Amino acid sequence: MAKRKKKFDVESLLASITYPTNQIVVYNDTHNSFDWVIGTFMEVLEHNYYQAEQCANIIHTKGRCVVKEGDIHALNPLLDAIKEKGLTADII
Repeated sequence: MAKRKKKFDVESLLASITYPTNQIVVYNDTHNSFDWVIGTFMEVLEHNYYQAEQCANIIHTKGRCVVKEGDIHALNPLLDAIKEKGLTADII
């Protein structure tokens, strides 16, 4: 007897894909300068200047900004590095 090949429903496979839900959020403070925050984002998160500047402006005006998304294991060392630079941040 011949074996039947299983057919896969592409839509249901795509629907089952999970996307990273972990995010590093940086909060506004009164002791770090814009230049320090921008430099930190460029160094630690590998943001380009414009990306880092935009995040710094959002933090200043909105009080916080999601600066990186991804897997929790990849975000933890980045969070530690951001905190070592004196920024207030969390993973949500």
